[in-house]
Amino acid sequence: MTETAVATGAVVQLRGLTKHFGSVKAVDDASFDIEAGEIFGILGPNGSGKTTTIRMLCGLLLPTSGTASVAGFDVSKEPEQVKLHIGYMSQAFGLYKDLTVEENLRFYGGLYELESELPARIEWAIERMRLSEVRSRLAATMSGGQKQRLALACALLHRPPVLFLDEPTAGVDPGARRLFWQIIRSLAEENTTIIVTTHYMDEAEHFDRLAFMSRGHVIATGTPAEVKKSFGENLSLEDIFVRLQEQDE
Repeated sequence: MTETAVATGAVVQLRGLTKHFGSVKAVDDASFDIEAGEIFGILGPNGSGKTTTIRMLCGLLLPTSGTASVAGFDVSKEPEQVKLHIGYMSQAFGLYKDLTVEENLRFYGGLYELESELPARIEWAIERMRLSEVRSRLAATMSGGQKQRLALACALLHRPPVLFLDEPTAGVDPGARRLFWQIIRSLAEENTTIIVTTHYMDEAEHFDRLAFMSRGHVIATGTPAEVKKSFGENLSLEDIFVRLQEQDE
């Protein structure tokens, strides 16, 4: 795989990004930047436009209007290059339940054409994601947290500089969520840029910066501390989001 076109600075840029499905504006005029090595959160309730935004940034959906670039590549003009330079973990994890941990990793490594590098990458993934004890277990028999970490391992095999996680902690227990965030923080410290969608407002404190979305609109951006300070009150991020959502309506 070629080196990423952007190593520092804004790795993801959106300018007026918009997506219509018929008369429905799923995403409406979204604009923000994401810096290298950031954990950036896109928060909002179901139907707010989070997943549609992610799918456009991954080169999976063509925007109706506006522009966006990921790792230096235009999502509209160079979607295949975007796909080569990102990792993507969906809500459903995308695992093959009748394959073992190691077989899932081998399958995804084949898709990424890792070839001679694959055995070493599989060992890295199993150790880094703490899957050694279940490496021969079928994915169907694993816990939610184990499936979560295996899906993350599959998304990281090809060393993508940008990682997209769509509702990654849905349906997993608190202990598994805590371990997952420890792993995510360590990846960011190694300069992987991580974009996470979630509707769990209690996860907002894990983000370096965040964007709140409501009805397709970006209604606030900044660090958690900046968003709180802008209200000048002793409010939680969940309380602030509710207020912003009410204003948007």
